[in-house]
Amino acid sequence: MNCIVCGNPLLFDRVVFHCSCGVFVHAYCWDEHVLQAHQPAFEIGSVNLDSEFRARESKIEEQVLTAQASGEQSPGEQSLEEQSSEEEITPLLE
Repeated sequence: MNCIVCGNPLLFDRVVFHCSCGVFVHAYCWDEHVLQAHQPAFEIGSVNLDSEFRARESKIEEQVLTAQASGEQSPGEQSLEEQSSEEEITPLLE
């Protein structure tokens, strides 16, 4: 069996990650697999001495702007609406 990212064999005594999408990758190839295959939203920035994060670039904002421009809702907004509609339908038991 080979790593999906680099193509090298997965050795039996080394750490191997099994992704939820079903592929096996080396531990050192994990971040590259996640960025290439799953393309998550992220922010690039820095942390100051007060542990405050300051974003320089944001892929999250780009996704929101793209979704608004196309008239679609972002996946996060859809899931929040689905949750709120489920809460309205399902009464809480006390």
